[in-house]
Amino acid sequence: MITISELKTLLATPQKIVITTHHKPDGDAMGSSLGLYAFLIQKGHHVQVITPTDYPDFLHWMPNNSNVIIYTEAQEKSIQLVNEAALIFCLDFNTLSRINELGEHIRKAPGLKLMIDHHLDPEDFDDYRHWNINACAAAQLVYDFIKNELNEGELINKDVAACLYTGIMTDSGSFRFPSATSTVYRIAADLIDLGAEHWRIHQLVYDNASENRLRFLGHCLSNKLEILREFNTAIITVNAEELKTYQIATGDTEGIVNYALSINGIKLAAFIIERTDKVKLSLRSTGDFPANEICKKYFDGGGHRNAAGGVSELGLAQTVEKFKSILPEYKTQLLQ
Repeated sequence: MITISELKTLLATPQKIVITTHHKPDGDAMGSSLGLYAFLIQKGHHVQVITPTDYPDFLHWMPNNSNVIIYTEAQEKSIQLVNEAALIFCLDFNTLSRINELGEHIRKAPGLKLMIDHHLDPEDFDDYRHWNINACAAAQLVYDFIKNELNEGELINKDVAACLYTGIMTDSGSFRFPSATSTVYRIAADLIDLGAEHWRIHQLVYDNASENRLRFLGHCLSNKLEILREFNTAIITVNAEELKTYQIATGDTEGIVNYALSINGIKLAAFIIERTDKVKLSLRSTGDFPANEICKKYFDGGGHRNAAGGVSELGLAQTVEKFKSILPEYKTQLLQ
């Protein structure tokens, strides 16, 4: 591991830098990445954000989004940039499998790998780590990295502030999750003072749905919601044909699981969706219930205690049955 002093020395002169984040980036992934980008370009660095895959249209408004390269659409260029980079920032993930094929290219790349993340159980591929599982978002840690580790808070301009605010807002559930501590509110206030237009950001992210997405949401809630009161659990299941019928695009399924969790008395919610290659699960929970434990133990995944994800090689119906079969193991906790 390199020290922060060594990193400061490296960042004192222009470097070739790559920033990347996890598969199917969300608001925190893109907010932290583009926020760090907007900071680094002020210092004269040659910076490129590379995402492993595409990401939702409702995040494309963010400053410098037009400069992002999507690996699946420009593989050769992405690999070249990774191999030429002196520094590779890895944001909002801590295992290289989270960035698909791009992960092995980064593992083999000669540049220093710098992790900024808030997830459990990091893989030891990094040369510098700014990691805190108690942070509500990677964007919070990027803010802390700039202001308190590098002592360059004066470079948090309007563009940096807007991106970091987006990451914190989305990963904290609009500041309603337990991770939204008083410290997070103080950071949000500072970002607003520095130019983040909080009302506009909320509108661009949450009030920007397509007609198809809204009709799909109605279908999920009306026709696909199953309540298991004996386990205080709600499940929404969607098959590939339904995704095709509603012309679902990247990002259109995001947040749907939270509607199931909002039902009175529900402690665990699951959104189980049939994708092209695998069945994917998104779990949300309340209180101390360990959604991440279920994902890690049974579905090759993980995440945070109250927000986690996993995958299944089984078919959709078999995955749903497997999920239901697990619930008796947690009945006592679910009924507390």
